[in-house]
Amino acid sequence: MSKVTKVDAQSPALHAADSHDLIRVHGARVNNLKDVSVEIPKRRLTVFTGVSGSGKSSLVFGTVAAESQRLINETYSAFVQGFMPTLTRPEVDVLDGLTTAIIVDQQRMGADPRSTVGTATDANAMLRILFSRLGTPHIGPPSAYAFNVPSVRASGAITVERGARKTEKATFTRTGGMCPRCEGRGAVSDIDLGQLFDDSLSLNEGAITVPGYKGGGWNSRLYIESGFFDPDKPISKYTKKELHDFLHREPTRMKIAGINMTYEGLIPRVQKSMLSKDTEALQPHIREFVERAVTFTTCPECDGTRLSEGARSSKIEGISIADACAMQISDLAQWVRDLDEPSVAPLLTKLRHTLDSFGEIGLGYLALDRPAGTLSGGEAQRVKMIRHLGSSLTDVTYVFDAPTVGLHPHDIQRMNDLLLRLRDKGNTVLVVEHKPEVIAIADHIVDLGPGAGTEGGTVCFEGTVEGLRAGGTITGRHFDDRAALKQTVRKPDGALEIRGASANNLHDVDVDVPLGVLTVITGVAGSGKSSLVHGSIPAAAGVVSVDQSPIRGSRRSNPATYTGLLEPIRKAFAKANGVKPALFSANSEGACPTCNGAGVVYTDLAMMAGVASTCEECEGKRFEASVLDYRFGGRDISEVLALSVTEAEEFFGAGEAHTPAAHRILERLADVGLGYLTIGQPLTTLSGGERQRLKLATHMADKGGVYVLDEPTTGLHLADVEQLLGLLDRLVDSGKSVIVIEHHQAVMAHADWIIDLGPGAGHDGGRIVFEGTPADLVAARSTLTAAHLAAYVGS
Repeated sequence: MSKVTKVDAQSPALHAADSHDLIRVHGARVNNLKDVSVEIPKRRLTVFTGVSGSGKSSLVFGTVAAESQRLINETYSAFVQGFMPTLTRPEVDVLDGLTTAIIVDQQRMGADPRSTVGTATDANAMLRILFSRLGTPHIGPPSAYAFNVPSVRASGAITVERGARKTEKATFTRTGGMCPRCEGRGAVSDIDLGQLFDDSLSLNEGAITVPGYKGGGWNSRLYIESGFFDPDKPISKYTKKELHDFLHREPTRMKIAGINMTYEGLIPRVQKSMLSKDTEALQPHIREFVERAVTFTTCPECDGTRLSEGARSSKIEGISIADACAMQISDLAQWVRDLDEPSVAPLLTKLRHTLDSFGEIGLGYLALDRPAGTLSGGEAQRVKMIRHLGSSLTDVTYVFDAPTVGLHPHDIQRMNDLLLRLRDKGNTVLVVEHKPEVIAIADHIVDLGPGAGTEGGTVCFEGTVEGLRAGGTITGRHFDDRAALKQTVRKPDGALEIRGASANNLHDVDVDVPLGVLTVITGVAGSGKSSLVHGSIPAAAGVVSVDQSPIRGSRRSNPATYTGLLEPIRKAFAKANGVKPALFSANSEGACPTCNGAGVVYTDLAMMAGVASTCEECEGKRFEASVLDYRFGGRDISEVLALSVTEAEEFFGAGEAHTPAAHRILERLADVGLGYLTIGQPLTTLSGGERQRLKLATHMADKGGVYVLDEPTTGLHLADVEQLLGLLDRLVDSGKSVIVIEHHQAVMAHADWIIDLGPGAGHDGGRIVFEGTPADLVAARSTLTAAHLAAYVGS
């Protein structure tokens, strides 16, 4: 047998293939970027910093990641590309050295109840295989344990050429795990018939009160002209058969007004057209109707587990798959560790690794059956990370958008370890972040600025952490900022009593939340902060709750329309020019006729993804040309909507354009740190933190006495945190009570009273572990929060 010998040839100094170690960006002009050129090292951790609105996301997401995704999409066939969003090439001269980009952002996951933490990761799939192998009694393949798969039985004749025999009888069965009653949703809906129709009226008198069924449209004509009942007879007088035909009749083909149509009972028709859709995606008036007409209750057949009886009856060591998915993931990981079954050893190893990843990333308090739509933006981002932690891919660019959102200082260290682990596998990790703890571990830093909006969009610094500290940029100057503990704290003038709070993981909590002061509720992620505040403080009169949930509005909505700012602006333009205010609304008479005031034209390409292109008629200005001839203060309406909040505040503050009503709203927007936003910018482009601060600005004029804020520092630069603290102080000094859920140590140090929940997350949390002043918390050092706050203030 010949022996193969390896000869070590003299290797060249550097192989040509190894020379591509930079992602080069030259001349980037996306959004507010001003011809930006940077070189990002590959296989390193690069953190992008800068004040909110300085252009970080435009560079990382809008340029590097967008072009990478566009190039990958172009490698697919035209047919496959038809099912993908059409991405336009970003405005940039040169983009070199790109690798496959995986974006891990804070977009909320789908709101469908069939999407859970388990289905969003591989955990559920692995559990199903595990139960199909080890569960007793054995009920079928993995699909028999899936609440997304219905059971199907079909039979028929099939033709088989087999000698003289021609046909055979075949029966097809598929065993699924879906509960037949709730169809895998865990809840059943009951319809309040009183919201569908007024039984004292006849059909001709407008008895049907469902949106879209009033007035002589086709929806109402379908019932009036069906011939099943007298349209002039009140519904309360219908016979049993007439009522059944009206509400429940199966689809029936018939001629109505000379047109072939399908008649169907009102209830199944409304269910298909409105109730089966995601409520968040419905128009506001239809959403209001659905919320009024439908009541959701836990499915009595599966008890909310979404699974069929068979799937629930199959168990491993007394635990069914429903029990396993309902367990806290940290407990489930322990249960899986205790299973010793050589026949599925590789599967158990992979499942253990996935479940342990939840713990490492600070999500051990979740359960696999938790609906994905109920996760916060930060939690959703960390769930998406789980998929990538065990990935065998290397030389990939991972792009993260503020991965520390919603994380306690205790959990940030874990997140840092995960980012470094992804890098050490040979990946390029790009992170948009404000937290100094994350900036400190960067191999390379790109600081954008110097300001926000038109004041930003340039690279102020590139280099190491030490270089940033020594540099004169805003980030460098504020990098070592530490808020000091307050010398004196305000005295409360009352208390909000919470008694026996037991929402989610709370253990019968009794607590008095002081009023008239700045109260900070803190604790590790999953300790029960949101459950305590949102679940126990009634959203009654006087309580203004401002969170980061998406603002319900279309791409036509912008800060001007949302805050009511457009109203005084329109009136001012109308008065100055002697015309109607409606002309100065892009959603009304003044809209460009070609794009209907959207500024872009959407081309539907049938089976291909639609394309949005700037309207050629108005050049994206959204208004009819004649409207732009009217000026106010030397500007037309489109120029005013293109101003930033700061510029508009100056414009409407003095001179011939002086408009006090508009100026007051703009002052509030500047107060909450949104001075860089363009007042005509679509709301769909705002981050979670920006949305919350926009809501806060609109609520600041409310009469409410108690303000509840959920992590208002999200997405705020170190320099802006100071401004936020000043705003919170002003709210309290004006007689409001401010309750803040927060992890930022600067806000904790600034509080008058701290309520700390814990000690851990999930069932290890849900208790009050400290109540008192920040100084007392630091002195006691009895909790995780205390240790981190003490280290922060340097005591």
